[in-house]
Amino acid sequence: MTSRIVLTYEDYAALPNDGKRYELHEGELSLMGAPSLRHQLIIGNLYVILRACVLASGQGQVLLSPFDCIMSDITVLQPDLLYVDETRRRLLSERALEGAPTLAIEVLSPWSRHIDRHRKMLLYAKHGVECYWIVDGDAQTIDAYRLEADGNRLDARLEGPTPRALPPFPDLLLDPAAIWA
Repeated sequence: MTSRIVLTYEDYAALPNDGKRYELHEGELSLMGAPSLRHQLIIGNLYVILRACVLASGQGQVLLSPFDCIMSDITVLQPDLLYVDETRRRLLSERALEGAPTLAIEVLSPWSRHIDRHRKMLLYAKHGVECYWIVDGDAQTIDAYRLEADGNRLDARLEGPTPRALPPFPDLLLDPAAIWA
């Protein structure tokens, strides 16, 4: 019988600064592939839109990856974008978000599609992330999930040309043309 080595945040923090992005999924080290140009453009567009909304309201903080979300001593994730509302702002430190964001956003890449839709969705739910967006640049959709007692439930979908609001931003109409540009 082989035993599994479970890595901790201390092990993660001690990794060499080799220019690669890593996450810790329940004690297992996961190497994240480099994002494509399209992936980065979509993240940038969403960041500009969300940051303007959050700045106008004066409520919370929007952050870009790479920024650690230390969910537990054995789970450290780096969502592409994250939003922390005022109730969770106290969890922000210089080194990381020490807990769950209000919203985690993952933009799908060919290498991350399965991880983002399955493994990370379960980890975000397990650690209390209220809202999770999966952004598919190829399909030009955003699936917005909301945390419920039994896991994540698809709450809304942005698709096609019509602007729509997604949780946790009920007053922000997201314009697809501005996201996919």
